[in-house]
Amino acid sequence: MMKRSTIDRARRIVDRLGISLVYPIDNKPEPRSLWSELHPGVPMEWSWDEDADPRVADVWHLRERLARSHDVAYAKWFRGRATFFSLPVFHAILGRLAEAGDVLGGLPREAVEILELLRERSPLSTKEIRALADLRGKEQEALFNRAMKALWTRLLIVGTGEVPDGAFPSLAVGATELLFEDTWNARHEVPEDARRQLDAVLARSPAFARELRRSIEDVAGAKAGRASRHERAIEAPRLASDVEVSRRPRARRRLAPASAPGEDHGDVPFGEPTAAEVFTRDR
Repeated sequence: MMKRSTIDRARRIVDRLGISLVYPIDNKPEPRSLWSELHPGVPMEWSWDEDADPRVADVWHLRERLARSHDVAYAKWFRGRATFFSLPVFHAILGRLAEAGDVLGGLPREAVEILELLRERSPLSTKEIRALADLRGKEQEALFNRAMKALWTRLLIVGTGEVPDGAFPSLAVGATELLFEDTWNARHEVPEDARRQLDAVLARSPAFARELRRSIEDVAGAKAGRASRHERAIEAPRLASDVEVSRRPRARRRLAPASAPGEDHGDVPFGEPTAAEVFTRDR
């Protein structure tokens, strides 16, 4: 069982950095990551055989415990990778996105449907989301990934630990407006100190600054009526906190066969371990 002191140390790292990846990218010092802070100067190698460094899997499990704590926010935000935010910085980013325009405008149809599901019940595992949104199987994988990317990019959803889901656990995902309700409702009233903390993070990390700029441009592009990155966009319903959620019937799709156990790992970003790798290594 993971020690509470380890989780607290990871939380303090995220609070200090403001934004942190879980693992480094190609062992580069920037953007900063939990791995590089916990194991400074130690190269990280993706290896899952008997001689693999157990600390790689340990950090992945730490990610799950930290995300579940809600002492920080967790999303697949930076280039689709596992990313942690301190709560003040997360609040400030939500504020920047709200200032840019309608964060729900121009979302793909599938993203709107997934968000409606999560408004009704959060969290859900990625496997449950696929099933309820009729996006199971490899034939629907591109649509599912595109929809989730749109929601992660605008921080409309967050990760909150994992749930048992067949052979391997799946990421538990929830609507930000429900799991971080107070922060979401106060996104138009960001404290000055939180704004300053975000500015400091962006000044230290040009990579994070570019990523946030892309997120803001995505929202602003929808507001201006320009073509967004997401094709086949439709008008999204208003926030549940503002008006009653739209109850339009969703278009039904032909159901693809359910994935075999261990195949459905759409919650794991490129360049990071699959659940199969982590949990096979643990056994």
